Amino acid sequence: MSTEFTISRTDASNLDFQALVKLLDHELAITDGDEHDFYHQFNGIDNLKEVVIAYANGDAIACGAIKVFNENTVEVKRMFTLKTFRGRGLAVLILNELESWAAELGFKFCILETGSRQLAALALYKKQGYNIIPNYAQYKDMENSVCFKKALL
Repeated sequence: MSTEFTISRTDASNLDFQALVKLLDHELAITDGDEHDFYHQFNGIDNLKEVVIAYANGDAIACGAIKVFNENTVEVKRMFTLKTFRGRGLAVLILNELESWAAELGFKFCILETGSRQLAALALYKKQGYNIIPNYAQYKDMENSVCFKKALL
């Protein structure tokens, strides 16, 4: 039996998004170890206006967001899928919706940062056409950071 997923556009005030982000932060605290506090300071959600959530049977199961980086670039933030739903293509659905939304808003590029220990994330972004770039902004001197960029169509 296959599960049907629905995608919803919202913002950071959405309680489902806030609950998923808490789970994401818990996982990242383990993965990032001693560097978690550094990364966490850049992952506030209060000002995120473009948030995408995937639902299965009314339950929020995956999320992602974009935020303005500069006049032609958005940064992909807070990508997360519940463990029980991983491997079903939800991250691709979320990422595609975020890219479409960014293009609708007139942006030309998406950038993002992920950790070198986030192997599934690294594989996802490479598979989805993102190219590794020099670390930007606050990630410039972080050895664990891997930054990506993709031109939107």
